[in-house]
Amino acid sequence: MARYGEGDKRWIVEERADGTNVHNWHWAERDCLEWSRARLSALLAGLTVLDGEGGLTIRTVALDKLDGEAYVNIRKGKVIPGYELSLTLSWEAEAASESGAAKVTGAAEVPYLADENADEDPDLRVTVRGDETPLARRAKDAFLARGKPLVLEKIREFVVAMAKGGPAKDELESKKTPAKAGGAAAAPAKKEEAPAPAPAAKEKKAKGKDKEGFKTIEMTEKFYCRAKDIYEILMDENRWKGFTQSNARISREVGGEFSLFDGSINGINEELQEGKLIAQKWRFGSWPDGLYSSVRLVFDEPESGVTIIKLKQTDVPMEDKYGNSTVVENTERGWKELIFQRIRGVFGFGI
Repeated sequence: MARYGEGDKRWIVEERADGTNVHNWHWAERDCLEWSRARLSALLAGLTVLDGEGGLTIRTVALDKLDGEAYVNIRKGKVIPGYELSLTLSWEAEAASESGAAKVTGAAEVPYLADENADEDPDLRVTVRGDETPLARRAKDAFLARGKPLVLEKIREFVVAMAKGGPAKDELESKKTPAKAGGAAAAPAKKEEAPAPAPAAKEKKAKGKDKEGFKTIEMTEKFYCRAKDIYEILMDENRWKGFTQSNARISREVGGEFSLFDGSINGINEELQEGKLIAQKWRFGSWPDGLYSSVRLVFDEPESGVTIIKLKQTDVPMEDKYGNSTVVENTERGWKELIFQRIRGVFGFGI
């Protein structure tokens, strides 16, 4: 299978001045790796495998690793997916005993998930991290019996989504023209004009409106720790490497640069107040060149041992440089699932 971007150029349309691929006649390739990462993370993280049955609780934690390539080719509305991926999913088990709760952690690995085997379930390997105790063996057997079918079912959902176009599915649906019974295209319904807003209301709306083609992400997260503890985690590259299982470089100086998730994200520190504020220029490598969003993380400790983080990220582009329209969704999921949830899981700051 050809790698993404290395196909025969005779079959790939060159960019037109107006950016149009008329009737999708030529091949159009869409990079789907980041979409796949977000989709598989949403499907696989936080699954309940056992909920106290036999005194054992097992759940998946996070998609720790996804390597490989994924893309879709589209021509005249026909979707041809291509992907070769390997992934690792972490899981944890807990059993109650007279001496207290005992925990076991492990991993579920899919070494090869590819479009050429889309009609077959991939190989799934389950391992335990640490010593092979009786509880560890019991948890591993339980995950194989109950967790493996559940994980494979979720992977099949991903395969089906890729077959439908992955991140390009919505675009394909929007290009389908509804037809009348006689075959003629249905005329669009006349849009009823809304009354013009009052001057004051119009001014207020304009002030809070995002720039065209951009969105703002806002979220509030609660952690059971001191504000300075989670500030340190977010500004320490070794801790980043630990909870993300990926390379990171982080300057602790204003004006210093940072690089996260093996270089997928990079930016510059604009303002730093220990335990109170992190303000950064922030971008994905897949965004149009030179385009940065603004991230502000405000820390509040309303009571001892409880920290509230308010995140606001402005100027997030609605499309990346490949034309994928899931940037905002993937960015929001990334903060929630790949950063905040992992911090809770690894450092024990509660959910």
